Amino acid sequence: MLLRSINSVVRQRRQTMTQQITVFGYGAVGRPIVEKLVARGDRVRIATRRLPANLPANVEHMPCDVLDAADVRAALAGAAQAVLAVGFAYDSRLWRTVWPRAMTNMVEGCAVAGARLVFIDNLYQLGPQTTPRTEEMPLTKVGEKPVILAEVTRIWQSARGRVHVAALRCTDFYGPGVTVSHLGALAIGEIAKGKPAQMLVPTDTPHDFAYVPDIARATVLLLDAPDEDFDQVWNMPCAPTRTPRALLAMAAAARGYTLRVWGVPLALLRPLGLFYRFAKEVADVGFTWDRSYVVDGGKFARRFVFDPTPFEVGVPVTVHAFAGGRSGGYE
Repeated sequence: MLLRSINSVVRQRRQTMTQQITVFGYGAVGRPIVEKLVARGDRVRIATRRLPANLPANVEHMPCDVLDAADVRAALAGAAQAVLAVGFAYDSRLWRTVWPRAMTNMVEGCAVAGARLVFIDNLYQLGPQTTPRTEEMPLTKVGEKPVILAEVTRIWQSARGRVHVAALRCTDFYGPGVTVSHLGALAIGEIAKGKPAQMLVPTDTPHDFAYVPDIARATVLLLDAPDEDFDQVWNMPCAPTRTPRALLAMAAAARGYTLRVWGVPLALLRPLGLFYRFAKEVADVGFTWDRSYVVDGGKFARRFVFDPTPFEVGVPVTVHAFAGGRSGGYE
């Protein structure tokens, strides 16, 4: 059984090396995915609305709006696999239309092209939980953004039999190049400047964070996996759960600073949201911060023999990247 599994992966890897992979999105997650694929010699096409800066050599770029079905079909022409790693402005009013449309365009486009899809997903759709989040938990009916992502999940799940989809569900990101994040430019980025870290959420609630280079590594493993590993959800493994304060202290120590940090109590988010939209959007998923937020990534870790990067490695790399001016530039 083990030998058959190994042989299947080897055959899939040989096929992948000769196939076109279209990556939709070239932001904090899409770019490191592309870099890993390019480094090993894959044929990669990047599909974004605008030509990214510093496009890797030998990588094709195709102008594409994921909200335009014709654009998506064109970007998928000749592709055997696709990665959906796009992000939209953090606003449920926008998400209500763009996410369902984008996913519909993707599954229909993949069905026409005969391409498999790896979707870099979220976990909001599981709603409030009191135990670690697993792949088997039902979709929620609570919250604006969670309900929208639950609908998106149903869209790709209803395409089973026509399209092979693997959803890699990731909690909040951190890492080099990740500016828009609870541990992004206003938190670790400020520490890198010797300034106080700022967080719009409590700093002492245990919370899982996914390291972006790990997400890229996991995505490539799924692209190399046989069809049997598709048509299902995979939770992204994370390093053992810490509080944001503990991680920020680690960042400060890596720069030789004493941590200074301020956070916003959850009780203030909704009043603050009356005149600051982003606070309202964070309050919409307040269940991710009013209790420990733990993701069970054991299924993926066991299947792919995957060890997430320890925070003791990832956090110093991240703060030094901010200090060195490598904090952004992703489109």
